[in-house]
Amino acid sequence: MNKIKNYIDLNKERFIEELFELLRIPSISAKKEFNNDTRKTAKLLKTHFLNLGLDNCEIYETKGHPIVYAEKLIDKNSPTILVYGHYDVQPVDPIELWDQDPFDPYIKKTKIHPEGAIFARGACDDKGQMFMHFKALEIMLKSNTLPCNVKLMIEGEEEIGSDNLELFVKNNKEKLSNDIILVSDTGMISKNIPSITIGLRGLSYMEVEITGPNRDLHSGHYGGTVANPINVLSKMISSLHDEDKKITIPGFYDNVIQISENDRNKLNSSPFNIKEFKESIGLPKEDGEKGFSTIERQSIRPALDVNGIWGGYTGEGAKTVLPSKAHAKISMRLVPGQNWKRINKLFTNHIKNIAPKTVKVKVIEHHGGQPYVSPTDSIGFKAASKAYFDVFNLKPIPTRDGGSIPIIALFEKELKSKTILMGFGLDSDAIHSPNEHYGISNFLKGIETITKFHYHFKELFNN
Repeated sequence: MNKIKNYIDLNKERFIEELFELLRIPSISAKKEFNNDTRKTAKLLKTHFLNLGLDNCEIYETKGHPIVYAEKLIDKNSPTILVYGHYDVQPVDPIELWDQDPFDPYIKKTKIHPEGAIFARGACDDKGQMFMHFKALEIMLKSNTLPCNVKLMIEGEEEIGSDNLELFVKNNKEKLSNDIILVSDTGMISKNIPSITIGLRGLSYMEVEITGPNRDLHSGHYGGTVANPINVLSKMISSLHDEDKKITIPGFYDNVIQISENDRNKLNSSPFNIKEFKESIGLPKEDGEKGFSTIERQSIRPALDVNGIWGGYTGEGAKTVLPSKAHAKISMRLVPGQNWKRINKLFTNHIKNIAPKTVKVKVIEHHGGQPYVSPTDSIGFKAASKAYFDVFNLKPIPTRDGGSIPIIALFEKELKSKTILMGFGLDSDAIHSPNEHYGISNFLKGIETITKFHYHFKELFNN
């Protein structure tokens, strides 16, 4: 098996340069002006598939951004692994907080990554992690040792809800049939402590628009006589949590599955340094729901956060205006037992109920997804554990991630198969933030670990 690491060492410069080529394309799915770039990325992925010698390499059109598919079926009696990833990335705002152009990747040494980290939008989420699977396949195909059938499905809409992938999955169940789904879009506890994500929070993403007067007004002539939409929205938002930081939407917690004391103790025994947590984000004190630890708040408890708020005049200097409208984007992270569509309805009803009659309110549903929990006694989990141990010389710790991958629960419902989340990112990698980056050693160790997963999965599958 040392041949795997030797191959990676000999080819790492090429691997990184090929990844840089992907990272240079601004495939921002949320903004229409980048539609040509998302398509360009899809075409580049297809080229990589063809160069690997994969079969049935296709770009599938959707109502939004395309899906790229390829496969290598070696033996009908061998197990089949379906690899899922996404090539779209988050917007880069605020651009002024980036040290360099977010789509001009570069390598810089950091305290956590003294060997260097790749800085670019998408470096970790998810181009860098997705690309590890391409290189793992290259290693197995070049050495003629691919042990399993492999299918790859890479989409361009994960960051905006995967709406069109849902239809693709429902319409292509036979094509996508598999024994396990493999995803690298999560992280590890730390650089040297591997972990396997067994739980993801769900997501409900909403937008609220408050309208007051029929136009912007002079704040001197009208101030104090009509409701200011920004003031109203701010008060409504502040009421969504009580003094214990519990969410106040009626019925919000009704179906939350309570975690046993034993499972809570196991979760809290995971390596977690609260001092490092606070220092990494520059805060003197943590905050959150009363009665739960930070590690619990970010994994097994729901959360509600304002992701953006705007209205009125925000340009340079002063403009004494009473705005006609105010807006906010609000996301809710959900836990097992909660259904994102039900939460959408509860949120919508509550916002309309607490809005005063002095304004009009509009609630817009964006996207969402169900929470997901994966068992730790499956062959997939055992194969992943063996692979991590081979590379890190440590048994990986099962963890629950605070983030969401909306499509994962749908995979289980439609394809009847479990997902193994083998992520190699770190909390400090600043995904969704300025100066996103991905450690070179994480990238290379990820390739090695994924390669070994295929061998272990075949071995355990046959037994």
